Amino acid sequence: MITAKKIERIVKTKSIHVLYREDGKWYNNLVDFPGTLFDINGYIVFTRKADYENNEHLRHGKRLNISVGISQMRGYKKYTEVEKRQVLEMI
Repeated sequence: MITAKKIERIVKTKSIHVLYREDGKWYNNLVDFPGTLFDINGYIVFTRKADYENNEHLRHGKRLNISVGISQMRGYKKYTEVEKRQVLEMI
């Protein structure tokens, strides 16, 4: 089973709080920073709380909504081929 903590051990973003959602559109809210949102193909790191709170693509509420998905956001990084293979092995 894929989890954010398992992906973090592969990608090593050095984030304190990590979350995973396959489609990259709905997450719980990040609380601690740096924080990373992962999806099935990559991730985005928020080093500062202010960057997270002020991002135009994020809709903060009880849960975090990103209607375009994190893959469409500036700063999104795709996994390397090795990382991608390791992530997919978790399925």
